[in-house]
Amino acid sequence: QVILHLRMGLHILRIPTHSRQSVPSGFAASVPCSNTVELFGKSYPQDDYTNVTEKILSKVGKNLHNKKHHPLWLIKEQVKDHFYKQYTGRRGNPLFSVYDGLSPVVTVQQNFDKLLVPRDHASRRKEDNYYLNRDHMLRAHTSAHQWDLIHSGLDAFLAVGDVYRRDTIDSTHYPVFHQMEGVRLFSCHELFSSIKDGESFQLFEQGHRTAHKQECHTMEAVRLVEFNLKQVLTKLMTHIFGDGLQVRWVECYFPFTHPSFEMEINFQGEWLEVLGCGVMEQQLVNSAGAQDKIGWAFGLGLERLAMILYDIPDIRLFWSEDERFLKQFIVPHISQKIKFQVKHHVKPELHPFFSSWQFGHVLKIRSCIHACERTLQ
Repeated sequence: QVILHLRMGLHILRIPTHSRQSVPSGFAASVPCSNTVELFGKSYPQDDYTNVTEKILSKVGKNLHNKKHHPLWLIKEQVKDHFYKQYTGRRGNPLFSVYDGLSPVVTVQQNFDKLLVPRDHASRRKEDNYYLNRDHMLRAHTSAHQWDLIHSGLDAFLAVGDVYRRDTIDSTHYPVFHQMEGVRLFSCHELFSSIKDGESFQLFEQGHRTAHKQECHTMEAVRLVEFNLKQVLTKLMTHIFGDGLQVRWVECYFPFTHPSFEMEINFQGEWLEVLGCGVMEQQLVNSAGAQDKIGWAFGLGLERLAMILYDIPDIRLFWSEDERFLKQFIVPHISQKIKFQVKHHVKPELHPFFSSWQFGHVLKIRSCIHACERTLQ
């Protein structure tokens, strides 16, 4: 059933019709006949692009990130709690709105075109995505909701949900995982109000694109947006992993941000990449109706953070319904320290979430054998 509103904290915000679907829990999809796919009560005619499988459709609507005490829910709640408390408006209300029930069914335009992904970009391939048909797909990232939320008038929000990418299954890869998207837009006054003589600065100019800025942004604006972005994310990771956390930034490329960065943290002596971010492409912001603002965006994987923080060794465990896994995350406070414990006295072969590890080891052994054979040939 299509729900015509989304709960946002303690109030309701109406958004464009094509983004109003709220995702119910449980099995929400089926393939009743050979020429249509059913999702949330809506039929999608199949065509030459249709490649979604029944196994993947069975995951749609599970909403692990909204299941209380699930490790992904704990991570989501920690991030949400941090943003609610750290960033408030003039009246003390949370600055960031949180959306964790948006439908994973999006248009190809939402997932790619509005994010300025080139028509010939490799990320559009059928081999990497789950298409319902040429026009609709299961979102490959929560960035698919950026344009619509900005267009609805929001300038600070978090979007959380399940995302779908075709991938080889192993201990760190699964075709369904969960992301959180963050966006913050600034007007000229908001960005420069705390700067001495800030009224003399501008957001935009007619210049040239360089490795450090877009052609339409002033260097002063980009530096402040980048500083704010990195400060916000450093505070977030420190909140999750603790004080004294070492952080470094690696320049990279995303079609919808420039400049772009990957954030790495030093956790237990190892550098780990935890998220991607950058200054939003102004063309995207302008097309969504916020021409007078500049902003940043970031995207992080909930599984990635949970595996690091809770020492969970296999991404497939997040789908386990075994109580010996789930009970370890029933804690009185979302920030309580948890270290996942393997129950050694349980025979692995008797329990699905142990057997998945064994299967992973078999795949790795086979992969090594094939690699050796290729080398010998």
